[in-house]
This record gives sequence, C-alpha cells and structure tokens, in this order.
Amino acid sequence: MVTVSDTASEKTKEILSAEGKTDWGLRFFTAGSGCCGPSYGIDIVENPVDGDNVIEKNGAKFYIEQATAEKMNGMEIDFVDDGDKQGFVLTGGEAPSCGSGSSCGSSCG
Repeated sequence: MVTVSDTASEKTKEILSAEGKTDWGLRFFTAGSGCCGPSYGIDIVENPVDGDNVIEKNGAKFYIEQATAEKMNGMEIDFVDDGDKQGFVLTGGEAPSCGSGSSCGSSCG
C-alpha cells in the first residue's frame, strides 16, 4: 500500500490551485528503469487512467499507475522543502540491490 503525507497533500492542493485545476490530481507512473531501480514520473491529470490506484488525502487526489503501485508498495509520497531543494519524494520501501555483477558502480546505494 502507498501512503501520502499531510505535507504532500497540502502541497498538491497548492500546486493544483495555482494551475487553476483544483479538481485534478497527480498521477505517478514508472518513467524508466536503471541498475538502481525504477525512475518515477508525475503528471497533473484530470482523471485517473483505467486501473490506476486512487488515493485521496485531505482533499488531494493521487493516481498511481497499477504496475507502479506494485513497485511503490510500502512507500510514502512526501514533499520536502529544505531551502536548497524542494520536491516530491518517496520514502520507505526496500532499496534496490546492485549485486556484484552490476555495472552501476558507486552511482547506486
């Protein structure tokens, strides 16, 4: 199961309001994969795609592509703003393993 932090839901509402799309949501999908695991993408969309997992938190809507939801199982969607960087992040879940035969070297882990 994927969860959403209060901070992520509030920031989502703020972003959608600024875009004039208060009834829309954020859709998470797998945008590619490398030796360190999947990369995720986010779009602002009006409606979920058939099969998407739908999460509503504090009035914000999150749509997660079905296959992506399986990869994100046990993770939380959060939003961080530490002054130097800000954005949505995924926390929790299992880190991918870069076994000894991996070509990713120090870029993973």
